[in-house]
Amino acid sequence: MSKVSIERITKIVRLIRKRRAAPMAFLVDELEVSEASVKRDLVFLRDRLGCPLEWDRKKRGWVIRDDLAEGGRFELPGVWFDSSEVFALLTMLHLVEGVQPGLLEEHVGPLKTRLRSMLAEGTKSARPIERKLRLIHFAPRKVEPKHFQTIAGALLSGKRLRLRYWNRDRKESSDREISPQQLVHYRENWILDAWCHEKNALRSFALESIQSVQVLAEPAVEVSQQEMQEHFRGGYGIFAGAAKHRARLKFTPERAQWVDKETWHHGQTSERLSDGSYVLEVPYSNDQELVMDLLRHSPEVEVLSPPSLRERLHIALCAAASKNRPPAVQ
Repeated sequence: MSKVSIERITKIVRLIRKRRAAPMAFLVDELEVSEASVKRDLVFLRDRLGCPLEWDRKKRGWVIRDDLAEGGRFELPGVWFDSSEVFALLTMLHLVEGVQPGLLEEHVGPLKTRLRSMLAEGTKSARPIERKLRLIHFAPRKVEPKHFQTIAGALLSGKRLRLRYWNRDRKESSDREISPQQLVHYRENWILDAWCHEKNALRSFALESIQSVQVLAEPAVEVSQQEMQEHFRGGYGIFAGAAKHRARLKFTPERAQWVDKETWHHGQTSERLSDGSYVLEVPYSNDQELVMDLLRHSPEVEVLSPPSLRERLHIALCAAASKNRPPAVQ
């Protein structure tokens, strides 16, 4: 394999399948190598990999005779990727790794090493993807790696969990028995959606607030996908539940350039006004996260309705202005 490129072998098969017949000149031009290199690759494909390659005089090109292949279609053995596919896989692994450094390194690390090796075999010009990709994360909350592993294991094996959970609002710990349903990575942080057997309802648990976790022998209760969607898709952000209100928000023409490209809620509606401003309507059940997003866009946003949300934003802005009042000039 030292003289045969995995990258070219994969590409040759795809080019022939795409055109149904590939002339030698076409392969040389597409692969940007010498005719001798292409001939060597074709010999390797036919003699070492058992590809039913033939020169078709009528089509004036190389064809793959799938009717002669075992199973009715020739496939490259094992897992073969070209450089762009390996880059894509490494990018996804970097995204997963960047969620929280070290959290999944035990599992992601060996796979990254293997993919780097495959990439090196595929092309001489490839540079480490670390130089081509930069991920910037802001304010993720630290999760105990052993808790993550335990929760993920129980989720995949369908087991219940017993948690010791810290409630920030009440500033107290409680014991919960839950049936995990799904792990969610939301705004840099991990959330576990689960059926709480104490509350007999779906609840969301922040992983960084879990003080201890234990896998139980009892099988987890499974909640249907329809029920999960109805519960979580109605609210705004991480706050679930049926939408009780609908916010109507008006953004200035300057801020509209960014906001009209954003999706705040799957059920949102919007319109552009003649002056360039942007009106966005979003449903919500709990306004806590919505107010945080409106503070982020203030003073470029106005709450048109409902009055209760407008008042909540006004109170928050006044409190912020009071705390950040500049010192009096002496």
